[in-house]
Amino acid sequence: MKTGTYIQLSAMMFLEFFIWGAWFVTLGTFLGANLGASGAQTAAAFSTQSFGAIIAPFIIGLIADKYFNAERILGILHLCGAGLMYLMFKSDNFAAFYPYVFIYMVLYMPTLALVNSVSFNQMKDPAKEFSVIRVWGTVGWIVAGLAISYAFLWDSKGNVEAGMLKNTFLMASIASLVLGVLSFFLPATPPKRTKGEKMKVSEMLGLDALQLLKDRNFAIFFISSILICIPLAFYYQNANPFLSEIGVTNPTGKMTIGQISEVLFMLLLPIFFKRYGIKKTLLVGMLAWVLRYALFAFGDAGGGLYMLLLGIALHGICYDFFFVSGQIYTDSKAGEKYKSAAQGLITLATYGVGMLIGFWVAGLVSDAYLLADGSHAWRNIWLIPSGIAAVIVVIFVVAFKGERAGGAKG
Repeated sequence: MKTGTYIQLSAMMFLEFFIWGAWFVTLGTFLGANLGASGAQTAAAFSTQSFGAIIAPFIIGLIADKYFNAERILGILHLCGAGLMYLMFKSDNFAAFYPYVFIYMVLYMPTLALVNSVSFNQMKDPAKEFSVIRVWGTVGWIVAGLAISYAFLWDSKGNVEAGMLKNTFLMASIASLVLGVLSFFLPATPPKRTKGEKMKVSEMLGLDALQLLKDRNFAIFFISSILICIPLAFYYQNANPFLSEIGVTNPTGKMTIGQISEVLFMLLLPIFFKRYGIKKTLLVGMLAWVLRYALFAFGDAGGGLYMLLLGIALHGICYDFFFVSGQIYTDSKAGEKYKSAAQGLITLATYGVGMLIGFWVAGLVSDAYLLADGSHAWRNIWLIPSGIAAVIVVIFVVAFKGERAGGAKG
């Protein structure tokens, strides 16, 4: 790959995830502290990610893959996103805010596939080249979090109460505007299909891969993937408000430890996967969810801060050992014919259905443990996803038979 192309693609990935990390991590804190949103309303805002994930395949399948270059659609979506982010920045109540965040996530979620398409189109060997591009996305997310906590101090207790977190949307709007313009100068990525070529809805949503559920192990993995998204949603929706409410300083910056951990464990994953097989790898990922939420339940901003930081650091194991290894497992099960459909099906099941259920449950639980003074009974809240993850672990251990990466028993 030419140096110029590498720089372009790396900048694209950096901005793509900088934009997401710039507002999504602190969304729950902002909604509760500045817009007076209830747990159910906060859940509704986070659920827009799931609706975006469900709608995204239609945008990609009906438009990007047939009519326009991927980089041009990427540019248009981010320019529109910049405007919507600015409208969110200006919103002063939840009723005004919600339509903008809903439309934004419907437009943003397809860009995750588009940046991958633009990248893959420039690579001769994606298996070797993609990781050095994709890592810049994680770096972008980390930089956004560090900027919020340590450069601008927007998430400090006094600044949160003063409404400074709304500036995260302005920062994301500016970054989205930059990426929108940059996208039109990215390497050309023409449509994959001819205009007359038809694409079935089942193909767009990955439903052609449903036949893989005839395999007992894959069916158990598929169900576990949906269920484990319930505790995952608790982290996305409640972690930042939790840390902020109990008095942890610079909570958003501290949460970047999770992304740093993600990079480190990504390097260890192939070794663990090869040595211990798929069942133990997935199991370690799920057990990490049980432990993480137990640490959140019993940690505090004083002497128990180390427990909170350890729980955040477990993000690398939670995500990489279950979701990334799950993508590898899905690829090995699908075969050449259904590779794309299978990955689409897993994405729909997890980020679509699973997270939608998870955000809803997390919202109900948050409202159930809201105290009279406006704070929350966080120990009770965190023990619930820990218990859910523990039940999923038991089901998985009993039902899933050990396999190696290629599907062989072992």
